[in-house]
Amino acid sequence: MYLGLDLGTSGMRGILVTEDQGIIAEAEAPYPTERPHPGWSEQDPANWVNACTTVIQALLEQSPAAMQDLKAIATAGQMHGATLLDKNGTVLRPSILWNDTRSASEAAGLDAHSGVRQASGNIVFPGFTAPKLCWVSNNEPSIFSQVAKVLLPKDYLTFWLSGHYVSDMSDSAGTSWLDVGRRTWSNDLLKAGGMHPDQMPALLEGSALVGALRPALAEEFGFRHEVLIVAGGGDNAAAACGIGALNEGDGFVSLGTSGVLLAARDKFAPKPESAVHTFCHAIPDKWYQMGVILAATDSLNWLSRNLGEKPDALTGNLGPRIHGPGKAQFLPYVSGERTPHNDSAIRGALLGIDVSMGHQEMTQAVLEGVAFAFRDNLDALRSTGAELESAIAIGGGARSLYWVELIATVLGMPLHLPEKGDFGAALGAARLAICGHTGALPETVMTKPSIAQTIDPRADLNDAYEEAYASFKTLYPGIKALTS
Repeated sequence: MYLGLDLGTSGMRGILVTEDQGIIAEAEAPYPTERPHPGWSEQDPANWVNACTTVIQALLEQSPAAMQDLKAIATAGQMHGATLLDKNGTVLRPSILWNDTRSASEAAGLDAHSGVRQASGNIVFPGFTAPKLCWVSNNEPSIFSQVAKVLLPKDYLTFWLSGHYVSDMSDSAGTSWLDVGRRTWSNDLLKAGGMHPDQMPALLEGSALVGALRPALAEEFGFRHEVLIVAGGGDNAAAACGIGALNEGDGFVSLGTSGVLLAARDKFAPKPESAVHTFCHAIPDKWYQMGVILAATDSLNWLSRNLGEKPDALTGNLGPRIHGPGKAQFLPYVSGERTPHNDSAIRGALLGIDVSMGHQEMTQAVLEGVAFAFRDNLDALRSTGAELESAIAIGGGARSLYWVELIATVLGMPLHLPEKGDFGAALGAARLAICGHTGALPETVMTKPSIAQTIDPRADLNDAYEEAYASFKTLYPGIKALTS
């Protein structure tokens, strides 16, 4: 048995699988996010530990015999968070999360350093880890002076499980401290951010063994045998492992709270100015690139809250098939945007409203705005040399066939819907645990799912959506001028 843990933004999920990846049991536990000031987003790592304990205990109750055959655990999780520990391993302050924008000026300062983009392969985004430490240095110097180790969120969980300070390449690639091409900490990047190599955890590939579960935890959970801990991966790299996106041409569209268009790469091919993320994969000698929309289903959730109607009801009213672009236009920048604009300050807009319009027209505008933002991502990815001819669609938004057909048409590529099952980061973590324990090659474990349905682009509506997308592309500069 193998356990994959996914430390998400709103809660933790655990999935217990057999070596042949049959799902035995699942469990979840939520935790809160604190927002003490506008643009801030923090979590208490103690809540992650409590959630992990709850998940493991729930799995023990569901499947006690299976859990007694547990061989290895691997973690996946939200990237970029800054979890600061003192010399005793004690947490110094709440962890600053990926969607925290307080360090925008520090990010701009680091990004302007000579060689930073070249070594890291990326723009220094405000959500990345390095500018958060610069912010702490500038605003909380007494805390900064005590920082002995900086861990990413899932790596803090690994530390709690194993007692070892480690990180994997895929998660560390989002810090702006890693030389992503060489897969090692960069002394130049650390120096630019005012950090030292001894404050960094040891680096491992995602399928590498970290050590064993701490004896005290093994006793607490009632394990009478050794349970190994495997390094795991950042959430999107782990999701790529879960969906089998390992090689050039493999990719997925994730319609979650944020939106991700990911392409696996066989080589390191950064183009920072595109605002595409170029990160190490969670498996050796592979990379991936992705465009990121900060509010995908979150844009629909925003509309849902304000209209007082559930998201599924709003999308359901549109039916299963698209019928051409609407007259209203939506810019999905309700939380700022990453690809291609790298603009944490920009905000969204709903344009072209007519007195005759209602819930249906506004919903259509929101779905189209997100689809056009995905097209921005695809164009940015292709500018790096990435090629996607098709992709697998995952995430909660993929339940709407209308939305999937819309995105397929706007991207001009087929989107595949997998058969019912779990293909997210928790499964990817479990697959990394299998590789770490058995030594199996990733390509033999991280296979692609069976496809239930393929949604093809609507050739009859291609010209109409191309025209609508061309109009969408003209809107960002005007909104930027109005909101800056």
